[in-house]
Amino acid sequence: MGGRPTKASFRLRGGEQVALDIPPPAPTRAQPEELPLEVLYEDADLLVLNKAAGMVVHPAAGHAGGTLVNALLHRVKDLNVGGERRPGIVHRLDKDTTGCLVVAKNGPALEALQAAFKRREVEKVYLALVHGKPPDHGKIETLYARHPVHRKKFTGRVKVGKQAVTEYWTRERFPGAALMEVRLHTGRTHQIRVHLSEAGFPLWGEALYARPREPTLGRHALHAWRLSFAHPRKGKVMQFEAPLPGDLRRALDALRD
Repeated sequence: MGGRPTKASFRLRGGEQVALDIPPPAPTRAQPEELPLEVLYEDADLLVLNKAAGMVVHPAAGHAGGTLVNALLHRVKDLNVGGERRPGIVHRLDKDTTGCLVVAKNGPALEALQAAFKRREVEKVYLALVHGKPPDHGKIETLYARHPVHRKKFTGRVKVGKQAVTEYWTRERFPGAALMEVRLHTGRTHQIRVHLSEAGFPLWGEALYARPREPTLGRHALHAWRLSFAHPRKGKVMQFEAPLPGDLRRALDALRD
């Protein structure tokens, strides 16, 4: 104002000259970026990826670039199904969750895969390194909704919400920790993280749903290990497994030693 910058809280009294510097609008469509992707399988209809830790799946507030979608647009030049911000995206994994993720390359594949997820015909099995001493086997069934106070969180401790079902098996035990195999029967946001934390055995590195504990990986220790579904065009059931990432493998080796 008056040729000088001023604070947003400055009150105008009348008669001042105000100049605004309006930045150009951000592109509505995600832009291609040459980023590394680990491809487990690819054909004309779909890709199955082993998502890396720290990679956001699609652009959102605070993550305009560097996402899996940006990398996909560089690899698949004509990917244009599912909207400008989430082309090809069938399902999501949290930023710090690693492992299997399927992406559709055309409209029929996207519709078929999304319908299979909705009908719960897709098998999703995770590996989770947790604190505590979980039972050998269990099933957690709750209603599920956004936390009534902390709006960035979800909870299974509600009286009104959607059904959420998580089944688990303890595969290996260590002092104060365990490696679990976890199967999702529903696909709610943060479901495994919430259910395991509220059951008393939070993930290693869990910071949102539990107090941070040592040791930690610098992220939550959750890996989408196995994904099984019927091919959207051929109908054949396909199963994929993503190898454990290095940080989780090293943590397990240290616990075993």
